[in-house]
Amino acid sequence: MQTADLDLKERAELALDNQFLRKAVRYTVDRLRNGKAASSAALGDFETWRERGREIRAHTIAHLDFYLELFATNLERRGGKVHFAKDAAEASSICVAVAQERNAKLAVKSKSMVSEEIELNTHFAEHGIEALETDLGEWIVQLAREAPAHIILPCIHKSRGEIRALFERHAGRPLSEDTATLAGYARKTLRERFLAADIGISGCNFAVADTGSIVMFTNEGNGRLVTTLPRTHVVLMGMERIVPSFADLAVMAELLPRSATGQKLTTYMNLLTGPRGADEADGPDDLHVVIVDNGRSAQLGDKDFQAILHCIRCGACLNVCPVYRQIGGHAYGSVYPGPIGAVLSPLFQPERELATELANASSLCGACSEACPVKIPIHDMLVKLRERNARRGSGTRAERLLMEFSASVLSSPRVFSGAGRVARTLQRWTICDGSRFSWIARRIPVLRAWLGTRLLPKPPARAFRDLWPDLEREVKR
Repeated sequence: MQTADLDLKERAELALDNQFLRKAVRYTVDRLRNGKAASSAALGDFETWRERGREIRAHTIAHLDFYLELFATNLERRGGKVHFAKDAAEASSICVAVAQERNAKLAVKSKSMVSEEIELNTHFAEHGIEALETDLGEWIVQLAREAPAHIILPCIHKSRGEIRALFERHAGRPLSEDTATLAGYARKTLRERFLAADIGISGCNFAVADTGSIVMFTNEGNGRLVTTLPRTHVVLMGMERIVPSFADLAVMAELLPRSATGQKLTTYMNLLTGPRGADEADGPDDLHVVIVDNGRSAQLGDKDFQAILHCIRCGACLNVCPVYRQIGGHAYGSVYPGPIGAVLSPLFQPERELATELANASSLCGACSEACPVKIPIHDMLVKLRERNARRGSGTRAERLLMEFSASVLSSPRVFSGAGRVARTLQRWTICDGSRFSWIARRIPVLRAWLGTRLLPKPPARAFRDLWPDLEREVKR
């Protein structure tokens, strides 16, 4: 389904009408959330681990220039080549140049959100290079010509029947819907392509500065095939995806799998340090690491948003978000969905309309910040983005007048108290269960959409503010 021309509200309404999507997303993220809770409890005092993770990420980002230089020096000492890309266009151009230098016609890819961010597949296609996704979920959404719907589970929104239809169209013959048949078809098809590939493209979960190593966490063996079979391996790495040492990596190896999928350890943790040596049988002859900025460095030194660079892309915030759980990932209209995407996308691409609409795709409940394994205050950042948008004049005149009225009420305790009494009375008459004049409220535009799906419970006869003097007297007796 193409939704590029729709705004956030329209995309969300389409998602809300898709009952399978809503059921599938809720079921899957509930399973991931429960797995995270169980595996985190097994680790012990998870809050202590979270605090250690926060400290590592905060220290690294505060000294990012030092650790990037150290990483680049150590990798190049081991025969790798490091490229720095200021934006998506330059990153794609570097990858295309490397592929053209090898006369590559086929590139096999392991999962990489950065490659989605820079639209690498499109750039490769423009230069006659086929880019094949080899992560099963990524391959499925590639066949469907869609973007991933979740950071770690790209095809969370697809039914088995839809996947079979995609595979049948690709195979040109009927296939059974059972899982073994579908997985077997994918395995056979992709293995043939691994052997024919000229170049391998992968992402990078972490880079270890003091050794120049690339670290990949995967649950499928395709990551190892992508990084060892082709003679040339290109790594796409967001500039913030770095840790100082293996001791710091050990902490992340505990936090990331538990927060992402509820696993104690991912099936594969690949560590790559330079290209294949003269005495080594496996590995590429050439290793290129493209370190991508693309808006990241603009957050350095920003007291409100620098901490967004601490993100380890686990997806835990998506799995607890009451908005994401209802509308899935595509409704966000950005590469990174969910609460983290609602912050990342406006910061990385401030010129797009997403910069003003995504910050509003949140209830500000704070569940995302509580779930984050490195304690990023995501909900605070969403508030700051809304404030920034308001200062830039976004929103309707009616919204601005309403906020100005609210500010005047909230600035005076006496006015606030009186407004509360009036609001409770109006609420009791118009927007509560059994209210006598609900038909009036349903004709007010600002209330119409909200009241179409819910009613408030009746407020108590006396507010807490009115009860407080009586409670205070009871305590003094």
